[in-house]
Amino acid sequence: MNYTFQHPHFFFLLLLLLPIIGWYIWKHRELNASLQISSLKGFSTIRKSKKTYLRHLPFVLRCLTFILLIIALARPQSSNKLREVTTEGIDIMVSLDISGSMQAMDFKPNRLEAAKDVAIEFISGRPNDKMGLVIFAAESFTQCPLTIDHAALINLIQDVNFGMLEDGTAIGMGLSTAISRIKDSDAKSKVIILLTDGVNNRGEIHPLTAAEMAKTFGIRVYTIGVGSIGTAPFPVNTVFGRQIQQMEVKIDEEMLKEIASMTGGEYFRATNKNKLKEIYEKIDQMEKTKIQVKEYTKRKEEFIPFALAALVLLLTEIVLRNTILRNLP
Repeated sequence: MNYTFQHPHFFFLLLLLLPIIGWYIWKHRELNASLQISSLKGFSTIRKSKKTYLRHLPFVLRCLTFILLIIALARPQSSNKLREVTTEGIDIMVSLDISGSMQAMDFKPNRLEAAKDVAIEFISGRPNDKMGLVIFAAESFTQCPLTIDHAALINLIQDVNFGMLEDGTAIGMGLSTAISRIKDSDAKSKVIILLTDGVNNRGEIHPLTAAEMAKTFGIRVYTIGVGSIGTAPFPVNTVFGRQIQQMEVKIDEEMLKEIASMTGGEYFRATNKNKLKEIYEKIDQMEKTKIQVKEYTKRKEEFIPFALAALVLLLTEIVLRNTILRNLP
């Protein structure tokens, strides 16, 4: 419930109270009568009458009446606002590679953790879209189906780790599982973000076959190749313990570009975490949810209580001024 005033400029009339109060104080001093007597001892035991303290009450009531009338003239109104939001939904599935090569440390702390952090930021910035997550290595798995409950989705992303699936890189399986989760959606726009750092070497479905499926269902696929150029530091278990070795970065960029091209998407190469953030921001701009907001405002006049209160104070002032607080000439 909000309160507004239809004619707030009437409040400038309250400035008239300053000269009125000043005039009252000056007049009250001028009207004080003086009497010269030799001693005040005879009056020292006389208590002041209550009327002495109340003699200014009619003036106070008149000032309050004036204030309430000004508020009534300003026409206070209460309003209830109703908002009707219409969205053109965009459903997005993220297909995330969790193979062993995602342990490479060219992203801090590693590729998988960086990809999770950036994906969470992306999801948090799109509260009106249904989103889900597929993870893949040698096989694929739906970590979270399409949902508007982004808090639950983020928790499931944070739980993703190495070893959840057999090691390998089945890009076709990761894409086809995401397609199966989004193909029956009635959203006006269906999008898959496929993130991988390797070359397809496992799985029963070829990536380009999966891309044909996505095209058939009108699904747009954005592909992201993750990894620095040349070599990247990679943790390796040896007889001397865990050591960091430089490993060659191999990404099938030609295939990822073809998948994106076939489905109307786009291919991106992320060489570090900041570049990955920029890629997600670009996808976010390209896939904006359309929101139509209609606002309805219901107003109710609230000046009557102020006007009635002013009338009551005015009548009280008139009664007091002409009865118990009457001034004798």
